[in-house]
This record gives sequence, C-alpha cells and structure tokens, in this order.
Amino acid sequence: MNFVWHNASLVEAGSVRIDPTDRGFLLGDGLFETMRLEKGRILRLEAHLRRLAEGASLLQIPLPDTDLLRHALHEVSSANGAMQAALRLTLTRGVGPRGLLPPAMPETTLLITQAALPAPSGPCRLHFSRYRRDGASPLSRIKHLNYLPQILARMEADKAGYDDALLMSADGCHIAEASAATLIVSDGETLLTPPLDDGALAGTARAALLESGWGIERRLTPDDLRNAQAAWLINSLSVRAISRIGAHPLPQDAQCQARIEGLLFCAPD
Repeated sequence: MNFVWHNASLVEAGSVRIDPTDRGFLLGDGLFETMRLEKGRILRLEAHLRRLAEGASLLQIPLPDTDLLRHALHEVSSANGAMQAALRLTLTRGVGPRGLLPPAMPETTLLITQAALPAPSGPCRLHFSRYRRDGASPLSRIKHLNYLPQILARMEADKAGYDDALLMSADGCHIAEASAATLIVSDGETLLTPPLDDGALAGTARAALLESGWGIERRLTPDDLRNAQAAWLINSLSVRAISRIGAHPLPQDAQCQARIEGLLFCAPD
C-alpha cells in the first residue's frame, strides 16, 4: 500500500483528490522539491526546506510550518517502509477564482509522495537545445511548477536521438544546465559548474559540491565541455556520466564519479 501526505494527514494515495480549481493544477502556481531517502534519512533536508522557503517568499505563497513539513516527510517515508526512495513535496497556492489574481488569503495544498529511485543509467548522450534559461529572472532560482521549457527541450532531444539536452544561457554563448540536472565538468583537478547568472538552478547537490571546496562556479562554453576530462549530470537523486556531446565523445572517469556519488549520497550512520 502506498501512503502520501495530503494537506494535514497521512492517507492512502488512491484516496487523494485535488480540487479542480487548484491553481497549481490550472496555472502551475506552486513549488516542489525532490529529495533522496538514503538509509531511511532524507539527504540535505534542511537545504531543500530553505530553497522551498525562498521560493514561497518569492511567489508569496504561505509556507507551512517547517516542523510540520519535517514531520510529514518522515511520516510518509516511515509509512511506506522503504529505506531508499525518492520523495517529492509539492506546495501550491491552493484553490482560487478564475483569472490570474490569487485570493487574498490563500489556503495552500500540500502533497508529499514517495517513489522508487530511478534505475541506474549508463552514460548519456547530449545535444544543445534551442531553448534557453534566463539567469536574470528570479524564477530561474526556484523549483516552480512550470517546467515547459525543460519538457520541450527533453522532447526535442528524444526526437533527435539523444538522452537529454543542455540549455544555454540567455545570451546563447554559455551553458546553463540540462533539462533536470546540473552540469559538472572536470578539468582534471576541479569540478566546474555554471553560475546561477547563466541560468543554472540553485540545486542542493550542486551546493554540496561547492561547499565541499571541490567544485567551483565558472562560465562554461560548448568548447569547454568538449575539451573536458570528464563530465556529469547531477541532481538530488542521481549522478550520470556524459559520454557524448553531439558527435563528440567525452572521456569517462569512473573513479571521480564514485567520489562524487560518495559525497552526495552517503548517508551518515
């Protein structure tokens, strides 16, 4: 049986009903966080909650009490029994009248679900998408519910025979990120990742690499990537090596990848 948290309680997944006037469903008016459960612990939970709070402040969505959110997340993971899983927290502004202007006193919708981690994937083949990321927009810094540019980029890549796409910055000269992951490039000693101003999302896995001192921000061009010692896509759930950019092959570094995975996904005992 699969349990989820809906608004104020733990319920069976099949019993959940989202109101047809919910603004998250109608307008994408909301936020989400995806977290990894490892050995029964939620990795980087406080970093996810901080980013959720920043997004809620920007969108002016009332944020549920953080103690309630911690409790709800742990209730879902405990009820479902898995020691390793993916948790998703979705927060919308809730129901509202027709039109864009939200109600003055919104009552938010909170939904927390759990799923199996994605199966390990081999190295991926990427191309450069025609879609771009605007690092000057405050929306580029938060995990809001409108992912249409990334969806279109992923569909474009699939149609062209690639596993994923890299979106460029607004100027079209620098790499921002992949459709749902941070780009990490190795120069042999250091891990480089695009800056937020070029459209990179402030990912929690990305932040962990930067905080470790192993990773640094640097503007990256397509040529920088083609000349890399190795490169990966990372997010809160996985690390995936990049094997090819268009027709250009990239070197692989299994030892470095194992070190990245250890840093990001090793839960304390």
